[in-house]
Amino acid sequence: MSELNHPEISGLGRLFTMVLPAIGLLLTLSSCEPDPRPARSTDHIRMMDEQVISYNRQIVRSENSEIEDYIARHQWKMEKTPTGLRMMIVEKGNGKTVRKGEELRLKYSISGLNGNVLYTSDSLGLKVIHPGTSDGESGLQEALLLMNEGDHAKLVVPSHLAYGLLGDLKKIPAGACLVYDIEILDSMPKNR
Repeated sequence: MSELNHPEISGLGRLFTMVLPAIGLLLTLSSCEPDPRPARSTDHIRMMDEQVISYNRQIVRSENSEIEDYIARHQWKMEKTPTGLRMMIVEKGNGKTVRKGEELRLKYSISGLNGNVLYTSDSLGLKVIHPGTSDGESGLQEALLLMNEGDHAKLVVPSHLAYGLLGDLKKIPAGACLVYDIEILDSMPKNR
């Protein structure tokens, strides 16, 4: 008795025993191309990368110019960090140096370079942050680790250190440079 007429093989099983060898043969024949296709050039990708890099450099130059104009208009003497953060201690506190991971309570206001106030601790409450962690904007994190408890500082934070290309999807617009006025009220050690 042949396998196709065997009583234990159902109709579906017979179909598979006839069709599967044919599918295998077709796949084998279709994968054997006589002339391999030449590799595609990646020049278009390299060109797009160069265009994106050039565009980003233009944005950074424009943003730096806006920040420098803003600082000059306010006659602030700010220090610039290697990341592009501008910082100025307005009033020196007499507390200890801020350490990574401590819990800080901040009094703050955040505004745009146009002067529009976006957020304040007066309306939202004090900000609790742990410097040196991924908690909060990287520009603010960087500044806090350069401060002492009780310090009052002004920061100008470029967009890449603030909320980036998207903003916060609430009040902070896309690609916004931000001006922070912050005061570290107190800190709690990381192992309380």
